[in-house]
Amino acid sequence: MNDVRELAAAVRDRKVTATETIVDHLERIDSSTLNAFTLVDHEGALAAAGSIDRRIRAGEDPGPLAGVPIAVKDLIDQAGLLNTAGSSFYREVPDRTAIVVQRLQDAGAVPIGRTGLHEFAFGFSSENHWFGAVRNPWDPTTSPGGSSGGSGAAVSAGLAAAGLGTDTGGSVRVPAALCGVIGLKVTHGRIPISGVFPLAPSLDTVGPITRSVGGAALLYSLMAGGDPGDPWSSLRPVRPAGAATDPNDLVIGVPRAWIEAGPVSDDVAMAFNSLCDSLSRAGARIESIDLTEAVASELLVASAYGEVAAVHRSFRESGREYGPEVERRMLRADQITLDEYLAGLRWRAKLRQSAQRAFARIDLIITPATGTTKKVIGEDTVEVGADRVNYRAALSWFSAPINHAGLPALVVPLAVGGSPSPAVQIIAPWWQEHRLLEFGEYLEATGQSRVETPPDAK
Repeated sequence: MNDVRELAAAVRDRKVTATETIVDHLERIDSSTLNAFTLVDHEGALAAAGSIDRRIRAGEDPGPLAGVPIAVKDLIDQAGLLNTAGSSFYREVPDRTAIVVQRLQDAGAVPIGRTGLHEFAFGFSSENHWFGAVRNPWDPTTSPGGSSGGSGAAVSAGLAAAGLGTDTGGSVRVPAALCGVIGLKVTHGRIPISGVFPLAPSLDTVGPITRSVGGAALLYSLMAGGDPGDPWSSLRPVRPAGAATDPNDLVIGVPRAWIEAGPVSDDVAMAFNSLCDSLSRAGARIESIDLTEAVASELLVASAYGEVAAVHRSFRESGREYGPEVERRMLRADQITLDEYLAGLRWRAKLRQSAQRAFARIDLIITPATGTTKKVIGEDTVEVGADRVNYRAALSWFSAPINHAGLPALVVPLAVGGSPSPAVQIIAPWWQEHRLLEFGEYLEATGQSRVETPPDAK
């Protein structure tokens, strides 16, 4: 269950070979019952590992991720491997690898397989009608979250050292929270999305799922940076994360009205409030801020679903088959009018203004990552206190508005116990991913955040 940096260092120092590392992870995948992968690339992974071993024997440095096995969400292109997007009909074998994967391979990483997801990334459970449900390693009767559930489950269970996911409304952060690992959602445009099947392009991001904040920082530093071939990509310089941030004198905003309006279970609320108290004792100034625009509404749905409908229009017109749950959501997307979409964009602009006003006087924002930590497979509702609410509302309440604001956010598990424990979402101003990672390093270094290993994965 090593961190990506430790694994790579062991390979570079010849304490273990890349081939031994990959064989070990392939064997774990082959014996797993989590259904985390749609395709395992035994041949390609072993060939890549062998190449890295030969380079090391020749005295070369294969890169900072030497021999690290990574899991790739099955809607991110890899040359020569089938891309299904978790659907019944999309079957493409690309001749080019997505730039985010290529950048990691150039740094020595070894893609080991393609991971299961919610169909077309349009959902939060990874209970896929065509491929079966991905299962959470903490409790196989529960969901790992979505849509990048396969990558979250694989990293949590030690089937891969790191995973790639996409995040349009929380699809990296929600699996990270429910699987008890680290998930980074970047500023929209910070990591290229070329070679990634889109959901809503003005919201789509790619991000890492790892077992340490430092691991996430390393993958981020390697993937971030402009791509002239991606019109959504920013060419502005990337600032790498530095040392852990001491919270003394930090001003941290807590959007109390947003939190109180949401479906939040007692254990999540207790863990979050305990963290706020701890940060205050460490010298941080905790301030209530107004982010009422973030409260989920039909305007959020309209501005996202309008783009989903555009992406899928040709499929819909040709009568392609979708799973029942995704079909219901597609029908809603098909009905979005131009007026509704424009109203959604106006709401999005107001949300960004609210965030700008908040960040004029604070350094970071924190919220719970999800309203609950468990979603039973096959059930559409989750228990939140004395109520049962739709699982999508409970899982995406704090994540989806952040995509609409375009902000970066980091999810880390809190060291408060649980299976998994509740997680916190840390939000920074645009393009300041380094501040998220530095603060996450502080929480990790002080033991306030900790990635645990599920009992059956030890």
